[in-house]
Amino acid sequence: MKVIAINGSPRKNWNTDTLLQEALDGAKSVGAQTEVIHLYDLNFKGCISCFACKRKNSKHAGHCAMKDDLTSVLDKILESDVLLLGSPIYFGNITGLMRSFLERLLFSNLSYNEGHPSIFQGKLSSGFIYTMNVPEEFIQKVNYEALFEQNKNLLQRLKGTSEFMISTDTYQFEDYSKYEASMFDEKHKSQVKAEQFPIDRQKAFDMGVRLASL
Repeated sequence: MKVIAINGSPRKNWNTDTLLQEALDGAKSVGAQTEVIHLYDLNFKGCISCFACKRKNSKHAGHCAMKDDLTSVLDKILESDVLLLGSPIYFGNITGLMRSFLERLLFSNLSYNEGHPSIFQGKLSSGFIYTMNVPEEFIQKVNYEALFEQNKNLLQRLKGTSEFMISTDTYQFEDYSKYEASMFDEKHKSQVKAEQFPIDRQKAFDMGVRLASL
């Protein structure tokens, strides 16, 4: 069982990355081989609509034709069993690099033929971890669930099960006193970090176990 985690956050060893590492630890606990890749370490672009993957008898069917730092990463993913994704929510959506990554991964496996939503030949299960600074009640207010479900449905085109988890009201700064952020109560943020984030870490661990055990 091969499990690859994609960190779509620019920050290492912080909320998103920490939860991804927990998920990988869960996968390791049931014998999986694991690897984490940080998108912000790579130099790549999103889909450029070259349509090489859609040409008849194309050697690029199911594989993005672009050559850059993401090429070898996509090859690894297409040969793995589980894909773990993590992104903070910025301006109501996943990070730009995570979006570009998903374009490159999914469009080349999306079929334009009727009755065939995907040309992917394997089975790749996935789990998406979303982190955000806003409290949980804000999710329904701005309908973030629609975004999460949309990504879940897209990832299911890789013919595996897909799930997601959410970590809200996250702790953003090491020292809140150094930032212009008076709308946030540092004491409350510290309490959430101490009480809720360990629960979220366990949920991420359990996700890794569950997906790596399929």
